[in-house]
Amino acid sequence: MKIVLVEPEIPQNTGNIGRTCAALGAQLNLIEPLGFSLEEKMVKRAGLDYWHLLDYAIYQDFDAFLVANPRVPLFFLSTKGARVYTDLSYPADCALVFGKESAGLPESLLQAHPGSCVRIPLREEARSINLSNSVAIAAFEVMRQNNFPGLLLEGSPRTFSWT
Repeated sequence: MKIVLVEPEIPQNTGNIGRTCAALGAQLNLIEPLGFSLEEKMVKRAGLDYWHLLDYAIYQDFDAFLVANPRVPLFFLSTKGARVYTDLSYPADCALVFGKESAGLPESLLQAHPGSCVRIPLREEARSINLSNSVAIAAFEVMRQNNFPGLLLEGSPRTFSWT
């Protein structure tokens, strides 16, 4: 699975998303311009002990991502999506595409892919939820539908003592 962030702005969100991607074995794909440097402390601190596990790529624009990933099924997450994210079937090798924190995905992308736009249900009064939370919700749904490939399904073999 690929997680695609189009022009992310907040380093802590990207760091949290990087940690989620590392834990799931998903690739993080960043579409420039970024609102920060990947060397910023806030990015690294959010996923510090997982950063070495992270597979990531940076692209100049979304078209460059498409050229490098020509056959990857795309799903665009937006509050403007017509269908609920749990109503679709996701292949394990899909890409979940998210917009920047301040504005979401560009209208041009949503209009170019109307059948692939999905939403996470929210109360009418709520504008949106945090980007890193949205990524986690959608990514774990893809993993659940595909029987959590490559993930541990049983508890840790460590023995815990409650005394």
